[in-house]
Amino acid sequence: MSEQTPPLLVALVSGALAGTVVDASLFPLDTIKTRLQSSAGFLKAGGFRGIYSGLGPAVLGSAPTAGVFFCTYEFTKQLSSSLGLTGSSCEPITHMIAASLGEVTACFVRVPVEVVKQRAQASRNASVSILKSVLRNEGVRGLYRGYLSTVVREVPFSIIQFPLWEMLKLRWGQRQGRPVDAWQSAVCGALAGGISAGLTTPLDVAKTRIMLAAKDSATAKGNIASVLKDIKRTSGVRGLFAGVVPRVLWISIGGAIFLGVYEKAKISLLKLESYEKSPTTS
Repeated sequence: MSEQTPPLLVALVSGALAGTVVDASLFPLDTIKTRLQSSAGFLKAGGFRGIYSGLGPAVLGSAPTAGVFFCTYEFTKQLSSSLGLTGSSCEPITHMIAASLGEVTACFVRVPVEVVKQRAQASRNASVSILKSVLRNEGVRGLYRGYLSTVVREVPFSIIQFPLWEMLKLRWGQRQGRPVDAWQSAVCGALAGGISAGLTTPLDVAKTRIMLAAKDSATAKGNIASVLKDIKRTSGVRGLFAGVVPRVLWISIGGAIFLGVYEKAKISLLKLESYEKSPTTS
């Protein structure tokens, strides 16, 4: 009843497709969340106007970001299996490590995209002009502002989401006597994503504030603890969970689409690969 481990090329293509679909379809919710978390306030950051601002870099970055993540994730799982680290006691830890390494690697692509995308969402300026401005004023380093805060946000999120997703799939598969279908994986992804999103919202708020901060401000230095402390001081606990509703909604739906599309693409590609290798085919 164990799932077939996909080759890395299958993981790359499936992840790229899943990332593109989910980011393009849920972009308006992401924009609303970013503006709710902006220190300027929701209305001054744009309100409901131009909710597709920043869509270009988001879509361009989706495929490589998700592809790199799933390649790393599946490779780490395969490596753990080859080392004999299997069984119910080892698998959750393997999934945590695989997801963490996947996020650290994927963030090399994700962070520059996020910097441009979130500034476009909060200012409604063209993505190209924002990219030129960042490179002119801050250099390439400016594109990686918030890398650490993004990793600090994504790793705890993935440590919760992926072992939970894998566990839910396993339990569901055991109950029905076969591996889960793509739509079942999507349901498991929605539940795992929503729980993870709610618990890690303060880290997401801190990451957003760091990316949107003025170049020479204290916030822009990326000290997550001090940013969280400042948000708590000025806005209370409510400020730490700014945008939690659209974030949970966005990631629950996104988890269903992302992991459902990934599973469907993976299953389809594995079937195609198996068909092409079949001795009955010409």
